[in-house]
Amino acid sequence: MHIGKVSLLKKVKVIYNPSSGRQVIQRRIDEICKILLDNGYIVGKFATKEKNDAMQEAIRCCKEDWDIIVACGGDGTVNEVATGIIIGGRKIPVAILAAGTVNDFANYMGLPKGSKEFCDMIMDENTIDVDLGKWEDKYFVNVAAGGFLTNVAHQVPTESKNALGRMAYYLEGLKEIPKQMFNGINVKISSEEYTSEEEIFLFLVSNSSSIGGFKMLAPKAQVEDGLLDCIIIRKSEIQDIVSIFINILTGEHVNHPNVEYFKTRKITIESNEKVQVDIDGEYGGTLPATFEVVPRSFKIFC
Repeated sequence: MHIGKVSLLKKVKVIYNPSSGRQVIQRRIDEICKILLDNGYIVGKFATKEKNDAMQEAIRCCKEDWDIIVACGGDGTVNEVATGIIIGGRKIPVAILAAGTVNDFANYMGLPKGSKEFCDMIMDENTIDVDLGKWEDKYFVNVAAGGFLTNVAHQVPTESKNALGRMAYYLEGLKEIPKQMFNGINVKISSEEYTSEEEIFLFLVSNSSSIGGFKMLAPKAQVEDGLLDCIIIRKSEIQDIVSIFINILTGEHVNHPNVEYFKTRKITIESNEKVQVDIDGEYGGTLPATFEVVPRSFKIFC
């Protein structure tokens, strides 16, 4: 039995997306519940069925005095749990068990996936308060994005994600490239650090450095610095786009003259065109949008 700081009868609610990760994750959840029960925790499980279920359950956890939430799923599930905690008004610490297709935030934080290591993390009670991004009444744990290929995540059918994993994103992206390759979007960008009107391929407003499975997309990002990292890729010739995307693997893309990279507390992006905004892999709405940071508003185990 683990000897940690756990007090008896601490209540843990496991909120999980049953469509994420299939049978492997289901077994891992059962293992985690057993370990926690054996170590004196009270454990409840909640399986989501549709969009916003995880958010509503997190709100209930705030009202019903649960001590810990385990969020099991992809970035979308973590997003909903974080949003529910903000709405619920009580900063319940969250243990994130990555089970989605990409899991950018969990991977960036280096969170454990093995059952024993995951439970040790909870029982050791090491937590940090990380930033969230906000757009009107919506929050994001990892990224808000618009433009070239940023709509791929919410266009991939759930069945394809479950069957093909990350490959489903690549296949959808390949289908979208011919449609979007030469389509720039005209935007007005306003922030204290950078203001312009220009034609761009895409924008990213990020909390962590890992976006879409690329670990160095926002290479200077930190989740505790009270700032959002903004990446603007201007409309470019094909050879420049190829160069930018090759350099994304090392983080050197931010030095390209057609890339603008800066940190800010608040940024407004407007367009006369209908530009969809993706928030943590889900459709969030369309521009205009004002994104701002909510410093250290989400407590997680690490």
